[in-house]
Amino acid sequence: MDQDRFKQAIQQIDQINEQDPNTELYKGKDDPKELVYSQRMTDTLEKFVPQAKESLKIAARAQHIGRWKVDRQAYSMDRAGYLKWRTDLKKMHADLTVAILQKVGYSDEFTTEVSDLIQKKLLKKNDDAQTLQDVVCLVFLKHYFVEFSQKHTEEKLIGILQKTWAKMSEKGRNAALELDLDITARALIEKALQQ
Repeated sequence: MDQDRFKQAIQQIDQINEQDPNTELYKGKDDPKELVYSQRMTDTLEKFVPQAKESLKIAARAQHIGRWKVDRQAYSMDRAGYLKWRTDLKKMHADLTVAILQKVGYSDEFTTEVSDLIQKKLLKKNDDAQTLQDVVCLVFLKHYFVEFSQKHTEEKLIGILQKTWAKMSEKGRNAALELDLDITARALIEKALQQ
């Protein structure tokens, strides 16, 4: 791995995410929300797969790059609108990341690999794609589920947890069960797994 090129890519991903106008309290200060998310993705990946490939490290860091630029409100508020929004987001995340990777000198093959990971192509068929999905789920459960749970009914949350669980590998599920979660979140997960 060319450390300089890798560092440049990460710095440029972070520079975009630093522009997020939405903030989140993180380590005692308000930081751009997607910058916080990208750091959590990196931290979780490092714990989950310490020897992750360079492409996976970059895909994890860029998972939500520029996410605030595609407004959910611009899409219909039904399932079709939600799915279209998610598809457009994945493409935008991949396109922004590919432009950065090309700029710092990565090969076309490498940039395609990262793009495919970000867009969740070959999920369940590619170990790195599955690892990235596991990390996304772990970050959601550890850092975002409690706040998310306050906005939805228990029935909806159980369905979401069951879908999240279905997306994860056995290794990911085991890691999720070991997370230090709020008692309410843990109870909901246990209830979802029993149904």
